[in-house]
Amino acid sequence: MTLQEVKALASKGEGLNLEFKKKAAFPEKIVRELIAFANTEGGYLFIGVDDDGTVSGQRYIEEEVFVMERAIRELIHPVLDYGVETIKLNEKKGVAVFRIPISKNRPHYILEGVKKRGFVRVEDRSVQASREMWEILRRSRVPKDTVFTYGKKEEVLMKYLGEEESITVSQFSKIARLPKFLASKTLVRLVLANVLQIHPQESEDYFTLKGEVV
Repeated sequence: MTLQEVKALASKGEGLNLEFKKKAAFPEKIVRELIAFANTEGGYLFIGVDDDGTVSGQRYIEEEVFVMERAIRELIHPVLDYGVETIKLNEKKGVAVFRIPISKNRPHYILEGVKKRGFVRVEDRSVQASREMWEILRRSRVPKDTVFTYGKKEEVLMKYLGEEESITVSQFSKIARLPKFLASKTLVRLVLANVLQIHPQESEDYFTLKGEVV
């Protein structure tokens, strides 16, 4: 990637596939962005770019790369596939570009004690993957036809979505009088069957009919 290409991308601002960091401070937090890219649609992390998109560069950019590569190696599971290059602004400053493809080994995660925490990208943010999102990521690694059986609980769901724009696991569990795990399992299956779409959120994910925008 050339400096001109970096500046052109940076001018568009952060988004689904782009994240800026001035420097590799708190690499244990920055790896969450890389995980989110790998788990979602891939993307680029620029180090040496300000939040407003200014390509100001960073001194000793190779040290920033070293810090990030160590964090990637030590903190991300399973092993993350990525590319990295440095681009000089002048003799003293440079920009690092980390390219993260969408991963065939998703979901990637970090460990907090014995707890696995995965992340996904939502617009210009990285949010923690819910149990439902985690299962969708895991099962969508190898796409296969998921049979959509239309029973009583699906009928209740479709009637609700005919009147309302979206539904959560908690709402579906309540209106269909289902245990929460069964409501979750049903919604996940319908996402995999391409009937529903999941919208990850900081609090509770919501689901819409495929193709509908809320």
